[in-house]
Amino acid sequence: MLSVFRSFIRSKFGALFAILFLGVIAGAFILGDVTSGKFGSGSMLGGGGTAAKAKGQTLSQTELQDRVQRVFENARRSNPGLQIGDFFAQGGGSQVYDQLVASLTLRAFADDQGVHISKRLVDAQIAQIPAFQDAAGNFSNDNFRALLVRERLTEQALRDDISREILQRQLLAPVGLGVKLTDSMVLPYASLLLEARQGTVAAIPAIAFLDEKNPTDTQLADYYKKNASRFTIPEQRRIRYAVVDAERFAQAAQPTEAEISASYNQNKASYAAKQSRSVEQLVLPTQAGAKAIADQVKGGKSLAAAAQSAGLAVSSLADQSREALTVTAGKAVADSVFAGKQGDLIGPVRGPLGWLLLRVTATKETPARTLDAVRGEIVTALRAQKEKQLLSDFTGKIEDAIANGDSFQEVVKDNGLKLETSPPLLATGKQVKDQAYAAPADIQPLLAPVFAMSADDDAQLIPITADKRYALAAPGEIITAAPPPLAEVKQLVLAQYKLNAGNLKAKALAEQIQAKVAKGAKLADAIAQAGVKLPAPQMLGGRRADIMRGEQRPPAEVAILFAMAANTVKTLPIGQDRGYFVVQLNKIERGDAKNQPALLNQVRTQLAEVVGQEYGQQFERAVEKELGVTRNAKAVEQVRSALAATNSGEQ
Repeated sequence: MLSVFRSFIRSKFGALFAILFLGVIAGAFILGDVTSGKFGSGSMLGGGGTAAKAKGQTLSQTELQDRVQRVFENARRSNPGLQIGDFFAQGGGSQVYDQLVASLTLRAFADDQGVHISKRLVDAQIAQIPAFQDAAGNFSNDNFRALLVRERLTEQALRDDISREILQRQLLAPVGLGVKLTDSMVLPYASLLLEARQGTVAAIPAIAFLDEKNPTDTQLADYYKKNASRFTIPEQRRIRYAVVDAERFAQAAQPTEAEISASYNQNKASYAAKQSRSVEQLVLPTQAGAKAIADQVKGGKSLAAAAQSAGLAVSSLADQSREALTVTAGKAVADSVFAGKQGDLIGPVRGPLGWLLLRVTATKETPARTLDAVRGEIVTALRAQKEKQLLSDFTGKIEDAIANGDSFQEVVKDNGLKLETSPPLLATGKQVKDQAYAAPADIQPLLAPVFAMSADDDAQLIPITADKRYALAAPGEIITAAPPPLAEVKQLVLAQYKLNAGNLKAKALAEQIQAKVAKGAKLADAIAQAGVKLPAPQMLGGRRADIMRGEQRPPAEVAILFAMAANTVKTLPIGQDRGYFVVQLNKIERGDAKNQPALLNQVRTQLAEVVGQEYGQQFERAVEKELGVTRNAKAVEQVRSALAATNSGEQ
């Protein structure tokens, strides 16, 4: 319901920039979000440019470019078709820059005020990052060093990022704490959620103006050149991989008779004869009360009925061994229960919480199991353990070889693996020229890691099925994102050319209709007099809280109703050259939330968070002004140019 307020302060990419600091580090190693050095110190900008300065602190162009690339790659994982130009057009680069300048500013302010982040505090944060932990959840220095090498990050760079994140949290979090908003501040926003609007929407589709005459080859080529980004095919990659399956160790993992016997002897207690009891239990505070209930049971009542008459209830314990019952109820109780037979009432017996009455509801005798009887399950368990260990040793050997500088081909050949290469694939696993193609099960887990690697990165072992199946994988041929030759997509471009031309005519007509309606004409009449067959206008609308419920955005032609002044009319592009809407706002029904305290409190909580964030931003801007932070006005544009060329061939 309150997501409408989030849009006041968050852009399309807003959620991505929360990972710029500690989240970038922790998430990068787990999800492969950090590019593997491709845009690091060897980037196109080099190390000479300065993006911003704050006293003794400097943000380099290289650091800015690297961080923008990371965020862009993260965004493209959830939207594989995203192009770098779209990312910058929607403010992605500028927001990354602002975040980094804010971090730089606060670091300079902390130095000026003598605020210091200790090495111990940074160590504690590093130890909590899952990627640096072993299987038991403990910090592993080996994992830490190996991942830094693999991702081409220095330990100091990692520590600097974490220090900045901690510093930002310590300086800004207290600024926004304790925000209290009065009813007079909250009421207008809460009432907005109850506001209802109704309007008339007319569609002017581009297809109503399609020209049967084809453009000349020159016109088509010129259109294609100017709109090449619209036809750009995202980056494609061939994936080179070699599968390592636990089945290759099936024969070597077969346990010997000695191992089977040793396992049986080590676990002999679990194969010994066992007795267990199921009981009903009633706990009473006094011995006298317990005796009174016991007398009723002996008189013919069930334990449950006798307990119910006293306002109590019995509990049940199923399949209790003597040892387990001793732990929970004490030795005296366990001995008494195992001395009884099924149906016997036992007690009162003193227990840890009072006096117990127990009735044995079932007894179970499990005979001892011989080695021959359990041989099958022992063999299965030992084989699985040995396969896992052999697989672990084998993959460790492969990783050591890669770390020592052996090439992909050398490792595959030396270890008797089969090298396979996929066809050119998009990051989604689809093929451009074969839409029916579906990536095999072995390739699906490799897509995200391999698309995050650069061409010269070392091969990586990637789990397909944990502890059972892995693949040593690396990028093969990388086909840069680019528009295909015009000849290959001429019919598509021709259709888009005509649609674009129709869209321009639809826009012109929409503006004419808007002008007529603004002067008092009815929208339906203006549509009927357009001289072109158009869909009839429709009535749309509803209550803001219902239309904008949750995280789903309403259709643009409905959402615009809540951004219009009373008795106005607007035009709105449908998108993708499909035409235009003409939207007329007919009626506004104001909401009033003063008698809805639950809604007021809900909005108050949401707005308090927003206001707290605003306080933090105002504090940061005040510090930036006080310290005289300087920004390179061309920094974002320089990064855009460099990354456009690198990522998609755009200039």
